[in-house]
Amino acid sequence: MAYVYGGKNSREQKKAEFAVNTIIGPGSFVQGDVESGGFTRIDGSLKGNLHSKGRVVVGETARMRSSITGTNITIGGVVDGNILASERLIVLPSAMIIGDITTRRIEAGEGCLIHGKVRVCQTEESWERASSQYRDKRHTVPRTDHG
Repeated sequence: MAYVYGGKNSREQKKAEFAVNTIIGPGSFVQGDVESGGFTRIDGSLKGNLHSKGRVVVGETARMRSSITGTNITIGGVVDGNILASERLIVLPSAMIIGDITTRRIEAGEGCLIHGKVRVCQTEESWERASSQYRDKRHTVPRTDHG
C-alpha cells in the first residue's frame, strides 16, 4: 500500500528527504539567514540563522554562529546558537554546541561538548509548548552582536 503525502508516494518522499537541497562546502563562508526546503549540509562557515524544512548535517569542519531549525539534525562541528530539532538531534563526539537545545530525542557521543540547556519533549503537548517558546524567543530577542 502506498502512502500519499503532498501528491508523492512514500518512495518519492523518502528520496526527497535525502536529496541534498543546500550545501555550504568546506572553505565557504556565508553571512545571512538561510532558508532551505529540504536536506541541508554545512561543511563551511555560516553566520546567520538556518531554517530547514528537512534534515540538517553540520560536518566536522563546519563553524556556525547560527540558530538551527530542522527535523533530524546531526552536529559534528561547532555551533554557537540554539537548536530546535522537531524529530531528533545527534551530537557527534567531535561536536561543540554553545546554546540551548530543544528536541524530541537526542543522542550524544562521548567527548562532545554541550554548553546550554537541553530540553527533551516526550509528549506532543510539551513539544508544542517548547517549540512555541523557542520561536517566540527567537523573534523577540534583539541581537546584541554587531560584527
